[in-house]
Amino acid sequence: MKSQNSRYRWFVVVVFFFFMLLHQTDKLMIGSLQVQISDDFHINNKQWGLINSGALIVATILYPIWGYLYDRFSRAKLLSLASLIWGGTTWLNALSRTFGGFLVTRASTGIDDSSYPGLYTLITDYFSPSQRGKVFGILQIAQPIGYLMGMILALMVAPAIGGWRSVFYITGSLGIVVAVLIFFGVRDIPRGKSEPEFENAAEMQTFKFSWKEVGGVFKKKTMRFIFLQGFAGVFPWNVITFFFFAYLERERGYDADSIVFTMAPVILILALGYFLGGVLGDFAFKRSNKGRVIVASVSVLFGAIFLYIAASSPLEAKNQFFVFMCLTALFMPFASTNSASIVYDITLPEVRSTTQAVENFIENTGAAFAPILTGIVADAYNLKTAILVICTISWGLCFLIYLGALFTVEGDMRSLREQLARRAEGAD
Repeated sequence: MKSQNSRYRWFVVVVFFFFMLLHQTDKLMIGSLQVQISDDFHINNKQWGLINSGALIVATILYPIWGYLYDRFSRAKLLSLASLIWGGTTWLNALSRTFGGFLVTRASTGIDDSSYPGLYTLITDYFSPSQRGKVFGILQIAQPIGYLMGMILALMVAPAIGGWRSVFYITGSLGIVVAVLIFFGVRDIPRGKSEPEFENAAEMQTFKFSWKEVGGVFKKKTMRFIFLQGFAGVFPWNVITFFFFAYLERERGYDADSIVFTMAPVILILALGYFLGGVLGDFAFKRSNKGRVIVASVSVLFGAIFLYIAASSPLEAKNQFFVFMCLTALFMPFASTNSASIVYDITLPEVRSTTQAVENFIENTGAAFAPILTGIVADAYNLKTAILVICTISWGLCFLIYLGALFTVEGDMRSLREQLARRAEGAD
């Protein structure tokens, strides 16, 4: 029976990996379709910015709502609904024939973009604390791979099959297929099932959502550091996502082929970084409760150093630039994987979705400011300065924030373990 349960939980990981892979492909490929869509609707860069901001705003607003729903109801069924919404809104987006219609339907695709907290908390209940970093790392590989797949669909497949609308019909249909797979194939399990305190429990308790416990999350000092880190930590990601390709072309003189051959390996190494960061986090966690914080703090420091060396490389030193961008990409995801694990190491099972949703809400708020700030600095100086200043300052702040968490994380973990132990004994 235990072997069957072990196989089944990895089946759930595979299903969720493909959900994330296909969803990220659908979500991120729009950047590579900018020229095609802009030509279709005869829109300028400002209007294109509105299209991308709309989905981000909708997702930000809905994060707390999705988190609350996941903590109250079946996470598996809600994830199936999110996948169905993904498919339906992508189809509506493809059917739009006016800019106004496209703007509204594209904004509606943000509804399901904030659905990830339930996925991570359900996975948390299938795997023990010492394994979660590795599993989160596997799942998060889907994001950069999805970005690559989106580029291929947008630049190679779309022109061959009738344009961007045809690709949207494909990814939208896949969303509906995944919705059916999750609905019939993925089972919800009791919240807290994988916590070591309940390993030998004859019957698993049912923990219900509580606003009191949500309030308790904000009293945890480590969560305050995680929230601050989340706000600052998304700045480098958004700066690089929205401006790095233009930096390569305009300031480093790369042509289209050079950009692809440079960035494709970098993105693949970024994907490896998610898994490696999770594995190292688990390894360090088994030796110290501070382990994940240490791995995350070191990674942001190295990321800042390697990005600075890469951007400071002479224009003709393309090999040096490539090597240090690969090193930057390797360390960038470490903090993301370990921060997610830290959240679940210190919060109660019944409020974990809400907690992560609040963290994602704060992160998206930071994400909304990043492109604007980068554009202001780039117009005043240049893209290189904007990228270096914002990324290095943000990662420097993250390093200091993680240093603060080193002094609080053990106490918050101990508090959670004691509370779960009392519950296992029936005293709480």
